[in-house]
Amino acid sequence: MEKRIIVAIDGPAGAGKSTVAKAVAERMGFLHVDSGAMYRAVALWAVENGIDPSDDHKLVPLAESAEILLTGGRVSLNGRDVTAEIRQPVVSQAASRVSAIPGVRRELVLKQQEYAAEASVVMEGRDIGTVVYPRAQVKIYLDASPEVRARRRVEELGGDYDQVLRDIRERDDRDATRADSPLRQAEDAIYLDTSALNEEGVILAVLRIVREKTSNGKGVTS
Repeated sequence: MEKRIIVAIDGPAGAGKSTVAKAVAERMGFLHVDSGAMYRAVALWAVENGIDPSDDHKLVPLAESAEILLTGGRVSLNGRDVTAEIRQPVVSQAASRVSAIPGVRRELVLKQQEYAAEASVVMEGRDIGTVVYPRAQVKIYLDASPEVRARRRVEELGGDYDQVLRDIRERDDRDATRADSPLRQAEDAIYLDTSALNEEGVILAVLRIVREKTSNGKGVTS
């Protein structure tokens, strides 16, 4: 059996993880797993039902029972396509609080680990290389200045730059200081600052890292 490869891409909000991970997965023929989309899906379910996104007593059972599927770049929640809905600003804010609940993280980590049990994956998030797959063959920490990340978010989704920048800084602080699985670079992860790179430049840089970290780079094309 061909050895499965896990590429773990971590980093703060707006660093370009989703776009880059999806492109890298496509070029490698691997499965792309957006762990953040899973937290967003649970957050959406909570918002739609008027549940406080910080209410751990209600959110943990919600995360446990949620049927979340990530296929072909689409996100399904309990049989419903929510790809667009989970990107709403209100859901993004709720997801930040949902993801800070230890019980929710434990439930979703189990779901995330199931994906790599069947196939080689490129998985991105904020604790993939430290918690979800600490033994991943390739670990990359994508970063960029808060200002660059805010500009990218505005270009992608619109909104007021100053408000987006404030939201990103607040999200950074919550992610770095949460009690369970705080955002941090794994000791064996390669740090990649994307501030001065365009999208294709980041993709090629990540592909080069994968080639260097795997035995023969089989299936990796640029």
